[in-house]
Amino acid sequence: MNLCDYNEIKKLLSDFDFKFSKSLGQNFIVNPTVCPRMVEMSGIDEESGVVEIGPGIGVLTAELAKKAKKVVCIELDTRLIPLLGITLAEYENVEIINADVLKTDLHALIKEKFSGMKVFVCANLPYYITSPVIMALLESRINVESITVMVQKEAAQRMCAEVGSRDSGAVTVAVNYYAQAQKLFEVPSGSFMPAPKVDSCVMKLTIRKEPPVSVSDETFFFRTVRAAFGQRRKTASNSISAGLGIPKQAVINAIADCGFSPDVRAEALTMEELARLSDAVKGNL
Repeated sequence: MNLCDYNEIKKLLSDFDFKFSKSLGQNFIVNPTVCPRMVEMSGIDEESGVVEIGPGIGVLTAELAKKAKKVVCIELDTRLIPLLGITLAEYENVEIINADVLKTDLHALIKEKFSGMKVFVCANLPYYITSPVIMALLESRINVESITVMVQKEAAQRMCAEVGSRDSGAVTVAVNYYAQAQKLFEVPSGSFMPAPKVDSCVMKLTIRKEPPVSVSDETFFFRTVRAAFGQRRKTASNSISAGLGIPKQAVINAIADCGFSPDVRAEALTMEELARLSDAVKGNL
């Protein structure tokens, strides 16, 4: 079965009376070059275990199954489970789990399914849950080597931006705290069925063994970062004060303690400078 053939996919979906769900952000890949390239660049080998999120009709899954030792797919849409049973029937190393990844204990899943294997995440993520899924994977600190995902081009640009550049935001800081982010290649909208209105990009997040900066309170650091980028047009002192609900003078004092300009904006600060500022703000409370 050629899962990248438009007519074959249409017939398959018709046989199962399947209708695309806008609420689930369903767009199935039909460009035959994308998934093999994605798998090749992910670093997966024959001894690897892979967690795939949202397999759709199994286009990426099939490529993963050819390369990896075991693939476990987490699919939310119950309608796709019997369909995947047909499209992936030839692959004995694939297991489909009907579940919501955001409600799944991934630590337990990895321990149960991938004993003794290096584990990778590889997925074509629906746009509407890109950030929640990626941050859940990173914040949970699951034992994986890397996360290779296809996301909206704009999201990839933001996540892979350099902290301290104009494109950086709170999600940039969070992603780069846990992983080294790298854009791999772009995927035009015409590579999907139905075609979305925007282009996509495959990116790879290589999990760090240790964070790139040291902070006295990790939870407070992320609260400060979210507040700092919460009102991008305002100075860091105004944004942090409003976002954390603390006196502005305490933030002004912290900025001065760090030697930054009084009107500095969050986007101008590097990861190390944000870490220093977070500790200084906490010290001034």
